Amino acid sequence: SRPSALGGAGGTPVRDAGAPDAEGLDAEIADAEVVPDAEVVPDAEVVPDAAVPDEPFSFFVTSLAAIQDLSGSPDGFGGDLGGVAGADRICQTIAEGVGQGHKTWRAFISAADGGDGQPVHAIERVGDGPWFDANGRLIAQDVAGLLGDRPDGDPQAINDLPDEYGVPISALGDAHDVITGSNRRGRLSSDDPAATCNNWTSSVTPPGRVQIMCGHSFPRSARSGVSWLSDHPLRGCAPGINLIQNGPGVGDCIGCSGGYGGLYCFALTP
Repeated sequence: SRPSALGGAGGTPVRDAGAPDAEGLDAEIADAEVVPDAEVVPDAEVVPDAAVPDEPFSFFVTSLAAIQDLSGSPDGFGGDLGGVAGADRICQTIAEGVGQGHKTWRAFISAADGGDGQPVHAIERVGDGPWFDANGRLIAQDVAGLLGDRPDGDPQAINDLPDEYGVPISALGDAHDVITGSNRRGRLSSDDPAATCNNWTSSVTPPGRVQIMCGHSFPRSARSGVSWLSDHPLRGCAPGINLIQNGPGVGDCIGCSGGYGGLYCFALTP
């Protein structure tokens, strides 16, 4: 009989000579080379955050630029820091700006009334140490190390205390005065509210002689003006900046004797 168009004689299906049968396909699949998993590059190992050591940065002097920025004034805050809590917020905000906001920061500042009717002593509110600057240099190992004319840390750091970027304050000029309201033991210098610009809530200089104490971020000379804690009274509570060496200065602004109303800031833990 004539072969069918779809098959061989009698309609028997015709297999293409070039195509393997079902059994042949199974055999080819079985014989196919399998690429081992080892040739696949594994994902890079992820190191958890806890394994990354934290920086010990835990001390700075508030920079002039930060004080001007946060106050919204080229003259700074003056004596109105928003109280002790406001001074702390200044430190905390500046620390956040340099990636250290996960730590708790406190201003080294004393007041006759911290808002609860009780006096505030700067030395009691900064933790136990140790403290380091932004360059990783030791400022002081513990509280006892803070209680000298200069802290007892790295001489390159303590003799020209730096800002939040690790830049020494002397780079600005005669900007050594830093608000503390404290005596040389780091405690409240006077229980008269006028001596702390009404507990750091006023930029109006009170009448008469005021004793708003400041320390020196760097010494005035090798023999005098060396206390970082408490060196002399500021001229007043008004906002103002003086970066020129002109002796005691003039006017009643908080920076008039050589400064800009800066603060020392400490982290409670390094």
